[in-house]
Amino acid sequence: MPVEFLGIAATHDGSEVTPRSGVSFDKDYTLELACAHEEYGWDRVLFAYGSGSPDPSPAAAYVAAHTERLQLLVAHRPNVSYPTFAAKTFATLDRISDGRLAVHFITGGNDHEQRREGDTLTKDERYARTREYIRIVKKVWTIREPFDHEGAHYRFQDFVSDTFPVQQPHPRVSFGGSSPAAYAAGGAEADIYCLWGEPLAQTAEQIASVKAAAAAAGRTDVPRIQVAFRPIIAPTEELAWEKAHHTLARIKARKAGGALSRRHPLTSPQNAGSQRLLAVAAQGERHDRALWTPTAAETGGAGNSTALVGTPETVAQALLDYYDLGVTILSARGYDLLDDAIDFGRHVIPIVREEVAKRDARRGTERAAERTAS
Repeated sequence: MPVEFLGIAATHDGSEVTPRSGVSFDKDYTLELACAHEEYGWDRVLFAYGSGSPDPSPAAAYVAAHTERLQLLVAHRPNVSYPTFAAKTFATLDRISDGRLAVHFITGGNDHEQRREGDTLTKDERYARTREYIRIVKKVWTIREPFDHEGAHYRFQDFVSDTFPVQQPHPRVSFGGSSPAAYAAGGAEADIYCLWGEPLAQTAEQIASVKAAAAAAGRTDVPRIQVAFRPIIAPTEELAWEKAHHTLARIKARKAGGALSRRHPLTSPQNAGSQRLLAVAAQGERHDRALWTPTAAETGGAGNSTALVGTPETVAQALLDYYDLGVTILSARGYDLLDDAIDFGRHVIPIVREEVAKRDARRGTERAAERTAS
């Protein structure tokens, strides 16, 4: 299956290694970064969500109006709007972008961050709400007749939308998490299931859990699997590792100044995904071909935080190891966002695409030979 690459649609130039140079929504930088992804071979960019961050939906509309091919993944928390409203918003975005939208539904793994916007449900209650929310959104996207809904979290009567997405039956639904409740919700509802970068063995275990949850929900298909990393590349292995340790020093300097603690607890995170990343980091700094964990340890396992370190060839081969497990969407985000997006697009993406094409061709030949033999 063809591989896809997901980058980041940041709205300013700040990261874990450098403070932003301007306002939180810098129109010029947002567009420059998005256009770099489009120019250098990326498929899609993620518009992330934070309680105090610029809203991802209008940011995505802005980028859609200024790009031609780049696909858009908009993160959304169910606690911030009613599902009928969200469904119309996303259908409108899909129209603006001529069918380039996918939506990443975030249940929320940190009680404190959720309460910043008035969400006081427990984690299990949030997962139940998310499942109900996604089902309503899908129904609004696809039903042309008025309908009622009586659920645990939402109730309404006689609703029908007059705004439908370009994509049929609907835009792809993305979901992530590493707990049993997450597997159950995402396995049942997601088109794409998102994981953070763990060693190959643990990733294989999580993929099996997602597949089992999809089967338990009665699905005959399974979500596509996405895994996220922070690539650190350089022309030689020695230079790559020098860059990695310099990056870690920059993270530590930002952390010492208190810049990293606002959105994510740096110790004892509540969400299972961060706990898993910290457990991997505790087992050792280096895993498999190129996975490096100190960046995750230093940031409390905050989201996409494990690195792949090496030359473009080494990092590409590491990504192909995950492809061979069944991962067909590779998410990557550097620390110097614009320069790293360009470098990764120039030097890593072509290698991976070429090798995936070879693998797919070889599998096609093998299947044809098996059919002939039978």
